[in-house]
Amino acid sequence: MTDVRKGILAMVGACVIWGSSPIFFKALSHVSPAEILAHRTLWACLFFAGVLWVQGRFSQLPQLLAAAPGRVFLAAVMISVNWFVYIWAVHVGRAIEASLGYYIFPLVAVLLGAVVFGERLGRVQWLSVGLATLGVAVLTLGLGVVPIVSLVLATTFGLYGMFKKRLDAGPVVSVTGEVTLLAPIALAWMGWLYLPTGAYPHAPATSAMLVISGVGFTAIPLMLFSYAARRVRLATVGLVQYLNPTLQFLCATVIFGEVFTIWHAAAFGLIWAALALYSGQALAADRAVRNKAMSAGTSGTV
Repeated sequence: MTDVRKGILAMVGACVIWGSSPIFFKALSHVSPAEILAHRTLWACLFFAGVLWVQGRFSQLPQLLAAAPGRVFLAAVMISVNWFVYIWAVHVGRAIEASLGYYIFPLVAVLLGAVVFGERLGRVQWLSVGLATLGVAVLTLGLGVVPIVSLVLATTFGLYGMFKKRLDAGPVVSVTGEVTLLAPIALAWMGWLYLPTGAYPHAPATSAMLVISGVGFTAIPLMLFSYAARRVRLATVGLVQYLNPTLQFLCATVIFGEVFTIWHAAAFGLIWAALALYSGQALAADRAVRNKAMSAGTSGTV
């Protein structure tokens, strides 16, 4: 099996894990989102620290925290808010809104790139952003309420990527730094929950699921994603990652039976059209770069 095929399989694996996570977190509805977040943070921290130790890269962690503590902290805040809102949305029956947020995220990232980093957007990219904005407006007017869950998830994940953009560290090291900064807060929250009663309230099955939330639904898919990103073209990664919100959407509508109105259909249709335009333009740009590189290589051999 080629490295590219392994990378694609790894990317699909990561997206399937993330995309099926609504089922997992719905099964933990008897545990508060804040408590799940604390466990997810702590167990991810321990797992990632162990991975870095085994790889002989643990020394990179204090180097990162010393070099860019502010950016790591801001990234940690954004991802913790994102995780909390997502878990809460699944618990209260708003998984459709959550999936919409992850559809919108790539276009929010494009807009942040233009506003913050001065990246120039082409007409197709601006049209994509405009269609996504129209989709949100249609949903807001149709339902009479702003899809705040979608916007918070898309914005926090976009800002998370923005803060990580200039971190001089690999994905595993940077995420370990983030959860390391959050771990004391997670431990304090657990102490506040458990110490007054002097007893741990959860059955072994629930405890195992809380551990899995940090390892199986955070650490492992992120490592699969990192593995794929090093072996697969960025355009391919961008397309495959839409499998994640698509599976979330199917979980919400097919498994949970959440109401999908005509306004949802109109909004999703506009956003899917925006993503189709954006992805098509990205693929065309990627193909043009590869053709140019091949042409340069061919002319160099003549």
